[in-house]
Amino acid sequence: MPNSPRKLISFDWAIKKILRSKANFGILEGFLSELLFTNIQILEVLESESNQDLPDDKFNRVDIKVKDSEEKIYIIEVQFSRELDYLQRILYACSKVITEHLPKGVPYAEVSKVISVNILHFDLGKGDDYIYHGTTRFIGLHNQTELELSEEQKNLYAVKKIADLYPEYYLIELRNFNNVAKNTLDEWIYFLKNEQIEDNFTAKGLKEAKETLDVLKMTPQERLAYERHQEDLHYQASMYQSTYVLGKLEGKEEGKEEGIEIGIVIGEERGIAIGEERGMKKALLQTATKMKKMGMSHHDIAEIMGLTLEEIERLFDSDKNLL
Repeated sequence: MPNSPRKLISFDWAIKKILRSKANFGILEGFLSELLFTNIQILEVLESESNQDLPDDKFNRVDIKVKDSEEKIYIIEVQFSRELDYLQRILYACSKVITEHLPKGVPYAEVSKVISVNILHFDLGKGDDYIYHGTTRFIGLHNQTELELSEEQKNLYAVKKIADLYPEYYLIELRNFNNVAKNTLDEWIYFLKNEQIEDNFTAKGLKEAKETLDVLKMTPQERLAYERHQEDLHYQASMYQSTYVLGKLEGKEEGKEEGIEIGIVIGEERGIAIGEERGMKKALLQTATKMKKMGMSHHDIAEIMGLTLEEIERLFDSDKNLL
């Protein structure tokens, strides 16, 4: 019976701790080359707020400047996430990358092309595919024709179509992948989902990943930090479960009771809605309180839960009425 592939370091931890080193660029270059169907060369890791390496940082993302096979240079943001509040978050992240890396005083024609690559450990919306690609297009309301660049604009921007100017989004939903690798890109998806690389895989970068991301090669200190990271991910998952699922169920029950009491005035439907909202707030507060007891700052709690700092502050201010 053949031995099963060795368990490797998870890609989110690799992004955070390993793949920012120039010596390991080949791994990310391989993944991006397979995803974008062009040879990618990483020029540098960009310093930005998105790349801060804080002790309590739960987000695993890296912004990199790259060059493709046509010598075009642009920015790719790669992030590995288990967040539930996400579609608006990737829009915000892209906008932030653009503004952070646009020098003051330069014309808008110098705005960098950004590609957002998002590796997701949860179901984002409804769909049966595991890789989604989003671009910006302008379609006429009357004739349904697509707006195109003029020849002057093509020369100015050095692109062929309008979509090339705007951010592109890749959403990789690992849960939807059936573990059958039909091509080299699928081999990467298999690794991202299972943290294993089969001996017959040939995708770019996977050979380097297999060597570099071997858990057994970690020092005792590195392995301890990695195990804590894995435990924290399990904790986050349970917190989201209690916040978004159990909290809603609890809210429905409270809402039914309150709806009965005030049903004559505003009806049971309104009562259930009030109860659901109160139940969700209560669950959010319970989650935030646990995180605070773990030593997390209000800023980190807001980032993890997908809320603003002001919303977290208001949530803690309302604890007397909710708990």
